[in-house]
Amino acid sequence: MNSKISFAVIGIGWRAEFYLRIARALPDQFELVGVVSSRRNKRKEIEDKWNFKAYSSIENLLAAERPDFVVLSISKNAAAEVILKLSDYEIPILAETPPADNLKDLIKLNKVLASNYPIQIAEQYHLQPLNQAILKLVDSGKLGKINYAKISISHGYHAVSLMRKALGIKFETAEIEARFFENQIVKGPGRSGYPSKKEIVNRQHEFAFLNFGDRLGVYDFERNQHRSWIRSNEILIRGTEGEIRNSTLSYLKDFKTPVELELKRQDAGINQNLEGFHLKGITCGGEWLYQNPFLPARFSDDEIAVATTLIRMKDYLDNDREFYSLAEASQDQYLALKIIDSAAEDKKIFAESQPWAN
Repeated sequence: MNSKISFAVIGIGWRAEFYLRIARALPDQFELVGVVSSRRNKRKEIEDKWNFKAYSSIENLLAAERPDFVVLSISKNAAAEVILKLSDYEIPILAETPPADNLKDLIKLNKVLASNYPIQIAEQYHLQPLNQAILKLVDSGKLGKINYAKISISHGYHAVSLMRKALGIKFETAEIEARFFENQIVKGPGRSGYPSKKEIVNRQHEFAFLNFGDRLGVYDFERNQHRSWIRSNEILIRGTEGEIRNSTLSYLKDFKTPVELELKRQDAGINQNLEGFHLKGITCGGEWLYQNPFLPARFSDDEIAVATTLIRMKDYLDNDREFYSLAEASQDQYLALKIIDSAAEDKKIFAESQPWAN
């Protein structure tokens, strides 16, 4: 019996390369059986640079290989159509975010695949180490009943997914009020690397209130903020008995005893430590909130999160434990689209219940 997680990747863009790096770094855990690309030069790159098998089509790959599942990593404009095509092969799918770029396609995906097709969505932000630790504290009850979450770490559906999980929201309706502004800032690093010169660029600043009745979500993000050297990120979650602001936990041991603790990264390879160079985990008050299961791989936090989606996908297939369903992903993308609509229309709008809520 093969204990490795066997998967294939469709696509070879910036995000798809995360899966290739993970499989190359941890060959004892992950077996990447092939990568599909319609472009000949990309197939050659997959074989020469990455040393993985390359296929020109999903048909050719599935004729030669039997992966546990396929990872779909293509543009959001094409995702829905390809997901439906893949479902004809009855192969489990781990699809990158978002599963579709518009409400019509989101509804169609949920209608056609219903709740019985083996698909999960590879949303990774809630699986980053610090965010896993934060959500574990939220679930512990130390903060009491959560009533407020401000997310200022990434764009659109990524931020909404964290907000919804922090607030304990599933598919509830919401009143949304959003405004977008233009700011000027010195250009920082991006997906393609460091800036080559000083350059002032315009960045859209997106701000929204999502009122769920007894709980309020605040979305606050300047585009490319998460990569900027001169912009900070923030998560602020408040409950009746405490709050978490980034890596600081404040709560009440009892009604007259406040406690403040730090969530601390435990890293190997610092100063005289010779264990390697990697994140060991995150502690708070002497207890582990998160321990890295991918030691000793030298992964960034985002790579750890992406690798976790692979682990969770295999667990979902083996034990039917969803970790980020098509319905969840559709809800987060829907709310993100409504934020855009509110800003465009310059008014409050109402996010209604959608078919996947059932």
